[in-house]
Amino acid sequence: MAEADDSGGAKSRGMFGLTQATALIVGSVIGVGIFNMPYSLAAFGPISIVALAVTTVGAVALALMFAALSRRMPADGGPYAYARVAFGNGVGFTGAWSYWITAWAGNAAIVTGWVYYVEHFVNARHLAGWSIVIALVGLWVPAAVNLSGVRNTGMVQFWTTVIKFVPLAIISTVGLLFADSANFRPWNVSGQSDLAAIGGAMAIALFSYLGVETAAVAAAKVRDPVRNIPRATLTGTLASAVVYLLSLIAVFGVVPTADLAEEANKASYTVAANAMAGGGSWAGDLVALAVIVSGFGALNGWTMICAEMPLAAARDGLFPASFGRLSSRGVPAAGIIASTAFASVAMVVSFMGAGGATVFNTLVLMTGITSAIPYGLSALAQLKWRVRDGRRTHTPRLLRDLTVALLALVFSALFIWYSRNTGESEWYLVWGPYLMAGAAFLLGVPVYLRTRTRMTDPGPVPPYPLNPGRRRP
Repeated sequence: MAEADDSGGAKSRGMFGLTQATALIVGSVIGVGIFNMPYSLAAFGPISIVALAVTTVGAVALALMFAALSRRMPADGGPYAYARVAFGNGVGFTGAWSYWITAWAGNAAIVTGWVYYVEHFVNARHLAGWSIVIALVGLWVPAAVNLSGVRNTGMVQFWTTVIKFVPLAIISTVGLLFADSANFRPWNVSGQSDLAAIGGAMAIALFSYLGVETAAVAAAKVRDPVRNIPRATLTGTLASAVVYLLSLIAVFGVVPTADLAEEANKASYTVAANAMAGGGSWAGDLVALAVIVSGFGALNGWTMICAEMPLAAARDGLFPASFGRLSSRGVPAAGIIASTAFASVAMVVSFMGAGGATVFNTLVLMTGITSAIPYGLSALAQLKWRVRDGRRTHTPRLLRDLTVALLALVFSALFIWYSRNTGESEWYLVWGPYLMAGAAFLLGVPVYLRTRTRMTDPGPVPPYPLNPGRRRP
């Protein structure tokens, strides 16, 4: 296990302090998912606001859990490291491979949604060939930034995070003043029961919270990880949650659900901004530009995360050795390039198979499946360790940690269950997220068979930190 510590060695020279680590969380969580969510959720109606609220509870539970786990074990790879130490190399590989799929497939989904806003200015007819070209630019330019070094990655992440908050802050505050209560009726337009509609919408909403664990994954790049990772995780998640909930209420209140569902209005926040401005396109143009910057920042951060999990796994012998080597710039170039290549393939395949919301939703739901696995494994690790702690002696926050881990486990299972394209009629579209996730998992079988003979033994479980707010000696 490659653990990040504060002992003064190479691992302590992380480039991210608390501000940058928080920006990594916010920048990874707030990408383009929230900006495209109203279009994707229009099939369910304003009841999606309830789904987002429930999803927020799960996201906060995950944030609390990862904050607690990172205090105990601030290790490179985050969820992968927890699963490996708790359950062995086989489970650790499953968690690492699943999270890696989440990262690069998530980038494919982000760039697909990002294209919606770029096409507000170019390729207005949404020709698939040009959409693919735009998406490839959106994937490979952030890859080039990451290949140039950690300092550049952190700088881009900070400033894009600042810029992306502007449209969300305006719409989540001023936008509420323009909301019309009539637009919240009918409440549920899905044709399903309220419970089924909430569950289906939750699976899509989860994508907008992917990233609450990114500071834990990038532990090697965070200074004083015992203190900064938990603080960044909680602060970043809560800040994102507030603007998410308020802005979604505003968009559904400003734009009728039927209008949000139209293909021409898939850049939902642009449509809402224009409606708030009383017509014209200048407000929407500004929002579209901010979303383009936001998406670029999310792609920048997730491209780094795409390589961090394989880097940690490769150093433990679970991934091919090439993923564990650093370039002259000090970055895992093989992981960055391979992840971006896989994201490019997933994006192209999705564009070839369907169009509109189906492309975005299929990739989103696929990441819901693959992210729920390492999330669930992390929850099981926390439950195992805290139950053991409780048997030995009553440690601080025992009941809270057990409750949070159990809640995170339940949410992980629910996200897998509801990750179906319920709005589609063809079976291959309904089950498309599972088919794509299954195919991606099969690619991991030969990798596991090749590396299992050189896997190192997991380290011991670190003791529970009795003073988690203080720096380790």
